[in-house]
Amino acid sequence: MSSTSYRQELEKYRDIDEDKILRELSQEELDQLDLELLEMDPENVMLPAGMRQRDQTKKSPTGPLDRDALLQHLEKQALEAEEREDLVPFTGEKKGKPFVPKNPKREIPKEEQITLEPELEEALANATDAEMCDIAAILGMYTLMSNKQYYDALCSGDITNTEGINSVVQPDKYKPVPDEPPNPTNVEETLQKIRSNDRDLEEVNLNNIKDIPVAMLKEVCEAMKANTQVKRLSLVATRSNDPVAQAVAEMLKVNKTLESLNIESNFITSAGMMAVIKAMRENSTLAELKVDNQCQRLGDSVEMEMAAMLEKCPSIVRFGYHFTQQGPRARASIAITKNNELRRKQKKT
Repeated sequence: MSSTSYRQELEKYRDIDEDKILRELSQEELDQLDLELLEMDPENVMLPAGMRQRDQTKKSPTGPLDRDALLQHLEKQALEAEEREDLVPFTGEKKGKPFVPKNPKREIPKEEQITLEPELEEALANATDAEMCDIAAILGMYTLMSNKQYYDALCSGDITNTEGINSVVQPDKYKPVPDEPPNPTNVEETLQKIRSNDRDLEEVNLNNIKDIPVAMLKEVCEAMKANTQVKRLSLVATRSNDPVAQAVAEMLKVNKTLESLNIESNFITSAGMMAVIKAMRENSTLAELKVDNQCQRLGDSVEMEMAAMLEKCPSIVRFGYHFTQQGPRARASIAITKNNELRRKQKKT
């Protein structure tokens, strides 16, 4: 039978009204159908559920279903049912003998038996576990001890491991490192000093001050355009974003005094970082630039622009960024080496 004719047959049977057919059957035909249904295999998944098991309920419903009353009745029956008694009550008595593992002594074969001089035999017999541990380390028997015991015995001349060969390896106890104190820099006062071109202000460190408004960070960059005293500017973990990066880029185009800039651990995206990198082509005084650990990956195009910038900016001798691509990483490494060599030659002359 073709697929087309098979589909037509299925369509015929789909239109059949089963209830109408059953109503038209006589009582004898219904009894015969019940007998045939009884002979059918109830596990045959190809038959519909109504044909696998006939309806054997003859009692009419007594009323609508009351779910709450049914649940209360089941809970009452469960509480009133008696628990089944244990066939053998538990008394806590232990029967039988406890298992004792056997530790047979291993006999050393004759070919493995070694006879030492009496003095060495006496020295080894009286040696402590710690001394045996150090002897094993000296002889290179590192399989008899842990790595920590082995290296401790090699690095120190004295017996440092008093636990012996069968000791349990304990983790090293490290001293807790206290948190860094908060940055005491007064941002508003520092901004006023930058604007007034204070001679004593050569470094501006705003690291880890997270409550600096973006507008104030942009004002710091704006004030740095005319400043001729500050040589190091650090804005690490200040929640700086792309608008701040744009302000930094505009500042780099104008400022001719700044030697070090650190904007790591911020929320600068690839667009803001691209503006900073392109602005470096108009700057000839910055020697150190750190831009690593931003909130998201900067992308391959930014890394390629970084490598091109380092090749065209001989003033950069230190660049802080972890490249993810091999090509830009190699180009940046060669450019930094070349810039440092050029700086060294300039100092000699």
